[in-house]
Order: sequence, then structure tokens, then C-alpha cells
Amino acid sequence: MNSTAKRENRARFDIMGKRRLAMVLSVILMAVSLGSLFTRGLSLGLDFTGGYLIEVGYESSANLADVRRALVENDFDDALVQNFGSASDVLVRLAPREGVNSAALSQQVLDILQATSNETVSMRRVEFVGPQVGEELREQGGLAMLYALAGIVIYIWLRFEKKFSVGSVAALVHDVVITLGIFSVTQMEFDLTVLAALLAVIGYSLNDTIVVFDRIRENFRKLRKGTPEEVINISINQTLSRTLITSLTTLLVLLALFLFGGKVIGGFAMALIIGVVVGTYSSIYIASSGVLALGISKQDLMPIEKEGDELDDLP
Repeated sequence: MNSTAKRENRARFDIMGKRRLAMVLSVILMAVSLGSLFTRGLSLGLDFTGGYLIEVGYESSANLADVRRALVENDFDDALVQNFGSASDVLVRLAPREGVNSAALSQQVLDILQATSNETVSMRRVEFVGPQVGEELREQGGLAMLYALAGIVIYIWLRFEKKFSVGSVAALVHDVVITLGIFSVTQMEFDLTVLAALLAVIGYSLNDTIVVFDRIRENFRKLRKGTPEEVINISINQTLSRTLITSLTTLLVLLALFLFGGKVIGGFAMALIIGVVVGTYSSIYIASSGVLALGISKQDLMPIEKEGDELDDLP
């Protein structure tokens, strides 16, 4: 074996040697995430809760405290008020009201805000989502995520081996739970765009994991010596530069979207940023550590010899 091949068969970083520390970190993050999800839940957007979304514009910066106080004094106690894009744009969210159409309600809100301001307040847009539609979207979104995970289990099982499928799904569940946990802890709004970002995170993380698994399978068949831990360690080192470069270039695009894309896609971009960071970490540590913990060996990955293959090789 020449010196180049020998260098390729050595691991520069003892990644698997730090897997227990990584597991402790992941357990802590998942515990915090699950605790927050069960106690605080998610700050669901209008897509899931149903209700009215009213956007108004001021001539200069709006005082959100004054806007909120004016609405509360006029029996809109459930109003959620926030800036949207700029300090002069205000977004008001209201729960569904029976017997009131969106046009009448939006005009009432506009009149209240105009009466409490010395500036001209203009109506930008009004949206309404019924509570039944919001409930259906929640159910369909959850089912979409479950179907995606089930399809991934089948795909990995057929392409690699069942131990790999368990490791990949463990990594994907890890990514989704921690991403949801960060949204729960920070109470960032969770809407349909964020759900779409979560599904994209599943695909991104899976792609990274499959690249690592391909190299692990190849090295188990190619390397004659070495324990499973050493083979996996070598494989991760060989794919590490590709994984990091892909993640960094993706993050540059997502940061640009988050900083300059406006409020409309802010949640979408943030969910992807969190997912890419967590997904890169999980493809390096969680998926491979899970496979190693399940006792993967060279025999699991050797091609199955069919009866009669020896006869086919005879002249």
C-alpha cells in the first residue's frame, strides 16, 4: 500500500472518540426541547390557529405599546401586535369572531388605531383563516412529517441495512425535535412556511447522512483491518470537508435570506439555518454513533453470495 493510501486510511480527527460527549449534549438539548414543547408549546401562526391578520401602515415608527393598549381598551383583549418588516408597519392578529366579517372587523380596528394616532393610518391587507382550516392544516402537516420519516426508513433499509435505517431516523428525529424546541423556547412564530422548512431539513440531513453511510459501507468492504469504530471514524474524516463546505455555503444563502428577505420568509430561513447546523452535527455524530451502538460489522455489509455463483465463474 503506498503512502497516499495509508494517509487516506488514517483518521485526522478522533470524532467517534468524542461520541459519548456528543450524546450527552444531544440528550440535554432534546430534554430541554421536549420539556419546552410540553410546557410552553409552539407559538402557532394564523395558518394553524385560525383568525384574522390585519396589517396597517403608519407614516413613521409606530408605538406598539400604544397600539396594544388602544385595542385592549376597545375589547380586543386577545390582539397580538408586532412590527412587520419595518417600524412603521404593524401586524395585528385576532382570534376568530362569530357573526363578524373580515371587512367590518378590519375597518373597526383601523378606526380605533386612527382615533388614537395623530398620523394617517392606512390599511395594507386583511386575511382570514377559519379555525377548522387551521386544525386540518395541523393534522396534515403532522401526517406529512410522519409519512416522510416512514418513507426514509424504507429507503435506507432497502439501500443499506436495517441498522443504518435506525441510525438515520434517530438522527432525523433528533434534528426535528431540537429545531422545534428552539422555536418553542424562543416562541418564534410557527406557521406553514416553517413546517415546509422542517420537511426541507429532513431532506438535507438525510442527504448528508447518506453520503457518510455510503463511505462507511465502502470502507467496511475495502479496509481489511480496523475495528468498526476505526472504520467509521475514517469514513467520517474522508467526508468531513465535503459536509462542512456544503453546510457553510448553504448557510451563507440562508443568512442572506434571513437578513434581507423580510419578515415574510424570516421564520422559514431561521428554521433552515437551525436545521442545517443541527443536521450537519447529527450526520457526523448521531447517525454514525447510532449505527455503531447497534453493533454494525463487516459481515452486515458484505454482498450476499447466491447459490451457483461459483459455477458461473467456471470457464
